[in-house]
Amino acid sequence: MNNNLVFTVQFDIKPEYISIFEKSLLHILNNMSAEDTFVSCYLDKNLSNETRYILYEIWNEPSVEAFIENQGSKEYRTEFNENIDNWTSSEKKVTMLAPVQEWHK
Repeated sequence: MNNNLVFTVQFDIKPEYISIFEKSLLHILNNMSAEDTFVSCYLDKNLSNETRYILYEIWNEPSVEAFIENQGSKEYRTEFNENIDNWTSSEKKVTMLAPVQEWHK
């Protein structure tokens, strides 16, 4: 397996902010997909709780610190980062993962 940086981010969004959250997040995802170290990203919505969103991201960054340094302050993230605390009903949950095995069809 490779040594990519893998993580999930869970957001619980206040219902009145779902539209602006999606618009701002899609702006970030479309921009970050052009980054050199970007590998892949999945955005999902919980079927039993439509205010819960989960991102699954893979980056070719050597560490969390490198990711934060290289990606965290990109201009296209500014609006989202400034507003996310107002849009969420609870603190976002970030889970760091270590790749073990993968399958593709």
